[in-house]
Formats: sequence, structure tokens, C-alpha cells
Amino acid sequence: MKKIQDTDKKPILLKVSLLQPTSVTTAIVPLRPQKEKIISEGERLIAQVERINQMAGELEAAIFELKAIANTLNTQKGSPFFKKEQCKNICQYFAVSVPWVKRKPDKSFILTTRRVDLFRAEREAALLAQQLRHQTKKRLASQRHRKNKSENHTKRLFKRY
Repeated sequence: MKKIQDTDKKPILLKVSLLQPTSVTTAIVPLRPQKEKIISEGERLIAQVERINQMAGELEAAIFELKAIANTLNTQKGSPFFKKEQCKNICQYFAVSVPWVKRKPDKSFILTTRRVDLFRAEREAALLAQQLRHQTKKRLASQRHRKNKSENHTKRLFKRY
């Protein structure tokens, strides 16, 4: 008989004869308690949810990058990309959404989609420009009013003398 040691350093006896059956004796490794397994599966689920949502964010960023590149090409009409066919816009946009996992109050999950607003930046820029124009008009009107008021005051002073 030949002694072979396994990873737990416990001797295992094997008969080296080809005609006789081989016998192996070793201790049974205790199983992990079920609770630990459930916790680890729950942790795996949460990690997968986070991974999906992170990938959705990356996909959304890639979509915005595609739009930025297309807008750059649209402004460079002399680009070799446009030589074959002249088109107004290199890219058309339709409603877009990315996969998203939400967590409900009861701790369960919903696999759904989240809408990607491709034109939010343009709307925000237009709104900001409108607000700045309005503020500038108010400031100019106020300056004109003060200027007119001071001119009228100066005219009245000269009329008195």
C-alpha cells in the first residue's frame, strides 16, 4: 500500500494493485451553513444589480459621446466623410432607453429601463441663454432709467440757475 496525502494533510491509503478495488478513506468536509450561502447569494445579486446600473451609465455616456461626434461632423461639412452623399445631419435620434434595476421598498428588484434624454443639455443651454438675456435687458433698462433720471436732474439744476 502507498500513502498519499491530500490537501488537508490527512493520509489516504490506496491499494496499488490493478486487480483489487481501490479504497479511499478521508474525512468529509463540513458543508457551509445555509445562512452563509443565502447571504453570499444576496451579495452576488446586489453586486450584479450594481454592475448592470454601472454598465447602463457607461452606455448612456457612450450614447452622448456618439451624439457629440455626430454634431462635430455636422459642423464640418467639408469633411471627407460627407463627400459621397450630402446630407443635412449625419445621425438621427429617436427615443432611447437603457436597462436599469430599481430596488422596491420591500427590498425586491425590478428590471426596467431608464429613458436617456438626448436633448436635455440643449434645452438647459437655451433656458440659461434666455435667463441671461432677460437679466441683461433688465440691467440695461435699469441703467437707462438711472441715466435718464440723472440727466433730468441735471437739466433741472441748470434751469434753476
